[in-house]
Amino acid sequence: MSYVGPDFEPPQPRRSRRGPLTVALAALVPGALLGWLVYETVGGSGDGDGSGQATVRSSPPSASGAPTDDGKEPSASPAPTASSTSAPAPASGPLKGKVVVIDPGHNPENFQHPSEINRKVNIGTNWKECDTTGTSTNDGYTEAKFTLDVAHRMRTLLEEQGATVKLTQDADRPYGPCVDERARIGNEAKADAVVSVHADGSGAGNRGFHVILPGTVHAGAADTRAIVAPSRDLGERVAGRFVAVTGSAPSNYVGDGSGLVTRKDLGGLNLSTVPKVFIECGNMRDSKDAALLTSGAWRQKAAQGISEGIVSFLRG
Repeated sequence: MSYVGPDFEPPQPRRSRRGPLTVALAALVPGALLGWLVYETVGGSGDGDGSGQATVRSSPPSASGAPTDDGKEPSASPAPTASSTSAPAPASGPLKGKVVVIDPGHNPENFQHPSEINRKVNIGTNWKECDTTGTSTNDGYTEAKFTLDVAHRMRTLLEEQGATVKLTQDADRPYGPCVDERARIGNEAKADAVVSVHADGSGAGNRGFHVILPGTVHAGAADTRAIVAPSRDLGERVAGRFVAVTGSAPSNYVGDGSGLVTRKDLGGLNLSTVPKVFIECGNMRDSKDAALLTSGAWRQKAAQGISEGIVSFLRG
């Protein structure tokens, strides 16, 4: 997501130091560090296949309505009728009985509804705009298209594991949902895990992914105390598997190299009553990260890495 608008003010860069988050991530995925080194050696090609580490089976896109490799939306896909529903989960699988909510950041039509997305909503601690349009690559591939594509791929992978998967939006509404409603969808679904998918809009040269964790907030309508610990567990597992599968490095501009950032200003986290994290999969404004984000093959790896982290969290 671009750090502009509701939930998206930029955290100020901090001086690099090793802290407990770095230690936690290193302890979680020692094998993933090799993938990181390969990433740096080859210039971040994102071509690592995670062989021998992936636990979620990656399915090739179907011939009809499948995500494409060129950053474009499929032309033959029928529009779903309800974003909060999905195809019935398989009768069996390791995630049978589990509910996962995927929150694709932004709506492709937000830009056509400026007054609606600029209206203020209560995020518990204060008021912020309903939503933003998100960011895009310099060539015009939007964050909203990216997040939906990754969300669709994740849904397929997680349903194969037996999970019931719900999306907060599937380009099936004129705008939104607003950040407060996004949190409410996960809460009302009694989700076992929620992941909000984004891509950043930082400056050129800023590269890598980061996972945003909820901080401890207890004010107004916001009370994250019960979800801070499980959300951290979810976030660390997602970050670890994302490194292992995609070969991408943690952010070089936030998170002190850990790939983990804690924030208290995001309505989608502050209002959540179930474990939830955000993931910024890369920086759309950096040409090298943009080359990954616009690649269908890399987006499949991104979906698989995030999904494997969710599976690891739900299976304990």
